[in-house]
Amino acid sequence: MEIVNTDIPDVKIIVPKVFGDHRGYFVETFNEKKFLDKIGPVQFVQDNQSFSVKGTLRGLHYQIPPYAQAKLVRVTLGSVIDFAVDIRKGSPTFGHHVAVELSAENHRQLWIPRGFAHGFFVTSEVAIFQYKVDNYYSKECDRGIRFDDPSLGIREACQCEAFVLSEKDSALPFLAEATDLFN
Repeated sequence: MEIVNTDIPDVKIIVPKVFGDHRGYFVETFNEKKFLDKIGPVQFVQDNQSFSVKGTLRGLHYQIPPYAQAKLVRVTLGSVIDFAVDIRKGSPTFGHHVAVELSAENHRQLWIPRGFAHGFFVTSEVAIFQYKVDNYYSKECDRGIRFDDPSLGIREACQCEAFVLSEKDSALPFLAEATDLFN
């Protein structure tokens, strides 16, 4: 597995080795020892999957302590633009984001540590998005910020006029109005 640094040092792109032949391919999507050596210790406790249609924007979501989550995300069908926004107050990259194309074709994964809001935009007709988290979901600790906050520049990165959004995601606050950010 190759680790690619992003503009935000704690967010990493993971490029697994893909072994292909006339039958198809094989890829190791997670190896605890390699992950420990290259990223650090993590204990995943839950796997999640979503199915979305083209134009869907999910996020930007995060959970506050004691249920803050780190995520290892990937796409197994279709393609998305994945976003990680630094919401750690005092961080030199606070309010900055990383945008990475994840697809079934490129097999890339994105490591998103705690202290980041996360979301993705579906660019293919449909997409299956899978992710591992290191803490359980808690409705009481669930938070988010709006993807179309002008200070983030995410809407422009999607190059789309109309988005498929949930009612919840449409009502999220802008970053400057958000409470419960990370210190």
